[in-house]
Amino acid sequence: MKSKFVSKTFSVIAGLAMSAMTWQANAAEPLKIGYSDWPGWVAWEVAIQKDWFKEAGVDVKFEWFDYVASMDAYAAGQLDAVGMTNGDALVTGSTGAPSTMILINDYSNGNDMVVGQPGIESIKDLKGKKVGVEVGFVGHLLLLTGLEANGMSESDVTLVNVPTNESPQVLASGEVDAIVAWQPSSGQALKLVPGSKAIFTSADKPGIIFDGLSVNPASLAERRDDWKKVVDVWYKAIDFINDPKTTDEAVEIMASRVGLTAAEYKPFLKGTKLLTLEEAKAAYTKADTLESIYGSSKVSDDFNVANKVYDAPQDIESYFDGSLTNAM
Repeated sequence: MKSKFVSKTFSVIAGLAMSAMTWQANAAEPLKIGYSDWPGWVAWEVAIQKDWFKEAGVDVKFEWFDYVASMDAYAAGQLDAVGMTNGDALVTGSTGAPSTMILINDYSNGNDMVVGQPGIESIKDLKGKKVGVEVGFVGHLLLLTGLEANGMSESDVTLVNVPTNESPQVLASGEVDAIVAWQPSSGQALKLVPGSKAIFTSADKPGIIFDGLSVNPASLAERRDDWKKVVDVWYKAIDFINDPKTTDEAVEIMASRVGLTAAEYKPFLKGTKLLTLEEAKAAYTKADTLESIYGSSKVSDDFNVANKVYDAPQDIESYFDGSLTNAM
C-alpha cells in the first residue's frame, strides 16, 4: 500500500525535479504509468488483464512500484503519470515536479487506521501514550484529525517516527501504544497483535484522503486524446468491478497482482470508495468541504505547510483538471 503524504524531500529530489521539468512528450512511445499497492490503483489491473487499452487504441505501459519509488520515478521524468494522493501531488509539485490530476480513483473509506494495543479502546485512551506514525505523512494527518475530533491535540501524545511498512512489527514489539497505517499494513497489525483494535479510520472522515492519476502537464498537453482514452478505460474497469456479475472475477484479478487470495483481498474494497463517474464529477466540484478534491486538498496543503513539508501554500487549482472526466 502507499506511503502517502511524503513529508521528506524525495531522495536527490533536486535532480529529479529538474528531470521532470525537461520531460519531452513523444507520441511514438507508450504512456508510462506508475502504480502501486492500493486498491484504487490495483484496479487498473482489470483493464490491463482484459487488454482494454489496446481495444481503446491507446498504447500504455504500467510499471509496478513501491509507492514512494513511484513518485521518485515520476519526479525523475521516467513516468508520464503516477497514482498519487491529492496531498502528495502538492508535495511533488512543491519540489518542482508539477502534475495534473485528471482522474480521481477513490477516497479512503476505512483502510487508513489508527490501531491501538489491547486495552486501547478509543482515541481518548491515547492521552499520554506513544503513537508510532510516519511523521509528516498522511497517517500523521489522520491522527491529528482523530485527536481534534476528540477534543485533543498532538501535545496529548508522544509521536514515534515509524516507517509505515514497519508499523505492524513496532506495534507487536510493545514499543508504542498505537500505530497509524493503511492497508495492507493496518490489517497486518490487527492480525499480528491479538486484541488490537482500529480506534479511528478514514471512514470517520470521508474525503480526507483522495487518490488519483496525476499526469505530467507536458504529456497531457501533447497527448490529450490518448489520456482521454485512459480515462474512458478506467470507467470501463470501474463498471466491471461494480457489476455483481463480474465483481468476483475483478477481485481475483486484483488479488493476483498483490499475491493474495480473493477472500483476503475483497475486504480491502470495502475500505476504498471507488468513485463512479457521477461521484467523480461531484468530487471535482469546487467547494471548501472534504467532498470536493479542492476542499480536501486545502486541508492537505495547510497540513504540509504547518509541518514544514514545504514553505509556501500551493496553487491548489493548478493541480486538478476534471475536464476529461466531466466530458464523459
